[in-house]
Amino acid sequence: MRVVNKEDEFEEALARAQSEAISAFGDGSVFLEKYIGESKHIEVQVLCDSHGNFLYLFERECTIQRRHQKVVEEAPSPAINPEKRKQIGEHAVNVARSCNYLGAGTVEFIFDVNSGEYYFLEMNTRLQVEHPVTEMITGVDLVKEQIRIASGEPISFKQEDLKIKGHSIEVRVYAEDPSNNFLPDTGKLVEYILPQGDGVRVDDGFERGMEIPVFYDPMIAKLIVHAESRELAIDKMLKAIGDYHIGGIQTTLGFCRFAVDHVDFRDGSFTTKFVEKNFSPNLLAKQATDEELLAGALVSAFFMDEKNTIPKPLPAKPSNWKTNRSF
Repeated sequence: MRVVNKEDEFEEALARAQSEAISAFGDGSVFLEKYIGESKHIEVQVLCDSHGNFLYLFERECTIQRRHQKVVEEAPSPAINPEKRKQIGEHAVNVARSCNYLGAGTVEFIFDVNSGEYYFLEMNTRLQVEHPVTEMITGVDLVKEQIRIASGEPISFKQEDLKIKGHSIEVRVYAEDPSNNFLPDTGKLVEYILPQGDGVRVDDGFERGMEIPVFYDPMIAKLIVHAESRELAIDKMLKAIGDYHIGGIQTTLGFCRFAVDHVDFRDGSFTTKFVEKNFSPNLLAKQATDEELLAGALVSAFFMDEKNTIPKPLPAKPSNWKTNRSF
């Protein structure tokens, strides 16, 4: 992908894109699309069966990304109002209906934060990594529905049955080093403790002692939370990240905590340029240092409290008695 800002840059950018496409895929075809500088990534979950039912299960926002890959997802999007939600949902259904789609799929859009307009990006003809946030706010088991559809059965509910219940956030836990340009990291999971609690879900494929190899996608797990409101979901996610302990490798948990707790995420103003605008590797180092200082301060306060003073060992020992062994 290349952004062309000036007309005289177009031919060179086109030639380079075609050359790379031919080298990688043997096909020099390219798409020309309008570039949206300040955008959000909005996608709509659809379910379609062989009985003529085409439904949408609201939208997910997947705006926070690194290297054009999603890291944080949530549902519903804080940028979409009920009117726009109905509109974009119906457009997604029309895309699926136009090709007689069957099964679970996702229609993705680029949302222009300045104009409020959205543009078709692509359709993913599969169940996506971030489907749990949709399951959390709708109560629908998308995998179960997919199996029903594949068996020739109709979807078990109607569009009017669907209601949004609360808010859900998912973070992807990658074996990557955010302080080193998110490069993949490998090694043994010497510590692996999952967060627990109501409204906390972890979809993972690893356990303590297992190796993270170089041969596959670096994603270790998906951490998902659900709460009554977006604010409560953010707080629950931050606690869950703090309770998720992974040792032996570098992960994106620290970056996810930074992102979810950032003012731009909390107020919903973040765009796909979030990482570019707000993140630098030294921020995670500072975050760790601040936590260490806080822990040290708490320990110091404990020992300075007269009520918590530790008694001296053997206060009444004989004068000729020694606590160390003589050699």
